Amino acid sequence: MRSRYTAYALGLQDYLLDTWHPSTRPRSLEPDPPGLRWLELQVRRCVQDDAKHATVEFVARSKLAGRAHRLHETSRFERTEGRWLYVDAQG
Repeated sequence: MRSRYTAYALGLQDYLLDTWHPSTRPRSLEPDPPGLRWLELQVRRCVQDDAKHATVEFVARSKLAGRAHRLHETSRFERTEGRWLYVDAQG
């Protein structure tokens, strides 16, 4: 989760796609709007459901055009070939 947040903050779209589960991975990602700044990531909860599945609840804060934004999400991850891959978001 933290590495994906860092990739969003740095605009590393290839890394984001590489860490996305193939069953839900989009073909491409739109770049963030110009001027968007990622400010903070707070991981609120991380639960490993079993050896291959986990969920991470987080809050990410950003700022765009002087306005603060907050993304609160619970993400599902699946361990595939030894790597945790992002599957999708719940809420």
